Amino acid sequence: MTRAPINKIIPLSLVDGPGNRTSIFLQGCNLACAYCHNPETQAVCNHCGICVSGCPAGALSIVGNRVTWDSTACIQCDQCINVCPTSASPRVRNMTPEAVFQEVQKNIPFIRGITVSGGECTLYPNFIKELFAIANEHGLTCLIDSNGTTDFSRFPELMALSQGVMLDVKAWDEQTYQKLTKGPTNSVVKKNLQFLSDCNKLEECRIVCVPGEVDAEDVISGISQIIGEKVRKVKLKLIKFRRFGVKGRLQNTPSPDDAYMQELLQLAMDLGFEQAVIV
Repeated sequence: MTRAPINKIIPLSLVDGPGNRTSIFLQGCNLACAYCHNPETQAVCNHCGICVSGCPAGALSIVGNRVTWDSTACIQCDQCINVCPTSASPRVRNMTPEAVFQEVQKNIPFIRGITVSGGECTLYPNFIKELFAIANEHGLTCLIDSNGTTDFSRFPELMALSQGVMLDVKAWDEQTYQKLTKGPTNSVVKKNLQFLSDCNKLEECRIVCVPGEVDAEDVISGISQIIGEKVRKVKLKLIKFRRFGVKGRLQNTPSPDDAYMQELLQLAMDLGFEQAVIV
């Protein structure tokens, strides 16, 4: 039976694709972006137990050498995440696609579709495929929010079930990308830009803008060169970096000013992006 670690399910979201959607966040990521605002989704709990004794609500316990979480007792204070040596979250449920959809189904009168995110949701392609198949049967649209490190061309069945991919393009220069994400290469991300554009599955491109850390101008130009005339139809979100939730070397970095963000927006518009916005 297919299962995946689920960090959280947001019943109603207006920021994870078009319309009102249920967003499913999977645990685990193959990158460690310096600007990540939810770094507790990167690592998977190794059940060391350090977090258990410090839980003020008694929501954590050790059962069979594994940390278990009682969601009914949890007060969401994040003490477990703060004391974890790997900044992982023990508040994760190992769920089947059917179990996840039982929670989604409660929201069907109010939502247009579902979005899977993370962490990096594409580490679990079979899980997503099975979940999307169920969602499609109930008339829901399905979107993937991804860092682009999974080669989508290898998963035609998943692509057929998905309405599109919201692609985070972290950086354009490979050395800049490696410094920012601790990932090996961004070549697959660029390949995905071409593939998703060609098959009309590029729902949105996202750039987190951090001057001195992200070569945002080059990212905007690079995307436009790869997808060509489709810049007119593809949404481009220029995300103003905010330090809330960030840990590590960028945790005290200020947000870029409005003038810088406007310059990026003007560049995007000059290159033909008709659906570029600052968020």
